[in-house]
Amino acid sequence: MGNRYGLEIRAAAGPDAAGLADLLGEAGIAVGAVDLAARLDALQSSGGTALVAVEWGPPSGLIALSPVRTLDAPKALGLITILVVASDSRRKGIGRVLLKAAARAARQAGCERLILSVGPGQDALHAFCLAAGFTGDGQILTRPLLKRGSTDP
Repeated sequence: MGNRYGLEIRAAAGPDAAGLADLLGEAGIAVGAVDLAARLDALQSSGGTALVAVEWGPPSGLIALSPVRTLDAPKALGLITILVVASDSRRKGIGRVLLKAAARAARQAGCERLILSVGPGQDALHAFCLAAGFTGDGQILTRPLLKRGSTDP
């Protein structure tokens, strides 16, 4: 998708699974590389998107989203199912770049807004999302997607 100052954002693929399993493990999500590779394939074959941020070594970040349809929205919503940045790579703009790339993918999938569930104890993620333009009082945060030609917040 892009390369900015040595940071590459691209679709996650099977060969990334081992590094992504380590990244998810750091976030408290235990999944084996083989299982994760299968999950990535299943996500992407069902219309979802998984994007990985890579600097000069193992993956620095991951975001995954799936378009979902609800009865109360005229268009699909881009459900972000994971957003994680390695602890030693935080506060470098990687999360924002991943979010911007995911917003682009969601727009291409016909989504009108992003939604994200932030659980208890995820205070840093909650603060990041609010700073990135998400709104909401509870665990569900939303952010409208801007039209093509606009700049993402």
